[in-house]
Amino acid sequence: MSIAEVEQVLVVPTEKFHEIGQFQGFSDQVEHYLDQLLTPEQMSFRPRDIMEKSPEFKQLIPYVIFEYVDDQGSKHVFQYVRGKGQGESRLHSKRSIGIGGHVSSEDAPSDSHDPFQEGMRRELAEEVTFNAPHEMVCAGLINDDESEVGRVHLGVVYLCKIERPEVLPNEEDILDAGFRPVNDMLTKLEEFETWSSMCLQAIYGK
Repeated sequence: MSIAEVEQVLVVPTEKFHEIGQFQGFSDQVEHYLDQLLTPEQMSFRPRDIMEKSPEFKQLIPYVIFEYVDDQGSKHVFQYVRGKGQGESRLHSKRSIGIGGHVSSEDAPSDSHDPFQEGMRRELAEEVTFNAPHEMVCAGLINDDESEVGRVHLGVVYLCKIERPEVLPNEEDILDAGFRPVNDMLTKLEEFETWSSMCLQAIYGK
């Protein structure tokens, strides 16, 4: 791959994140963080291969959770197993409730003021198909400095509250996919990647 072809991903300085207030796990203080991080002064695009090993920056990752409430009021969440072709190799074979991935410089045309939202829309379109009425709500952020992969990423969690449990994977590496009752998943947290486990406990374990 030539230098010109190296993927450039959206990052913010870890120092700025610490300045706002470092946390471990899940935080629902959405505006407190995003108002200061998602600004032209803090966001930049840098080579992904370098960023994966650089704790000086946090790669911003949209992490969308599909939630469906049935007629009895029980909550169900879309979940799947990551196959070997799915992005981050350190997460393969883990169950996940998050759809999303890195925001690329390709998501930031010169007239775009919000590359993060563009990147999230692209990731959703690439990974799943859903047509039911829905509402998208930013629920919080995830930070995990206790793992190798977590130290260089910062997740922005969105709940996509969908009226019908109709979400289909577009990629072969999204395996064993479908909606499961939240209460069932809360008893099997060990099956899930760290971010998913954190979200399940923080959003639904109350």
